[in-house]
Amino acid sequence: MLLDAYGYQPLVEFAPLAALERARRERPRACVLDIGLPEMDGRELARRLRADPATAGAMLVAVTGYGQDSDRQQIMAAGFDHHLVKPVDLGQLERILATVA
Repeated sequence: MLLDAYGYQPLVEFAPLAALERARRERPRACVLDIGLPEMDGRELARRLRADPATAGAMLVAVTGYGQDSDRQQIMAAGFDHHLVKPVDLGQLERILATVA
């Protein structure tokens, strides 16, 4: 709802494998991903998105409760462009997404 309010057209998937398939079809410019997901974590999803030519260029934004320096290093090493800790600063998220709009 928030992304709609900002004027974006978000696509929502709750399962990582479904998100991966949809991203391949839709080719989004940005993906906002949680890290703690069922089936596979967000880091693995990011690695798969980066490995696929259809989605490799998308901006990846991690939104997570994991905020330690080691968590940030692992998240960035997985291919994310940004690491936001919950509760997310909505202004910061908007500024990040505005760079790909």
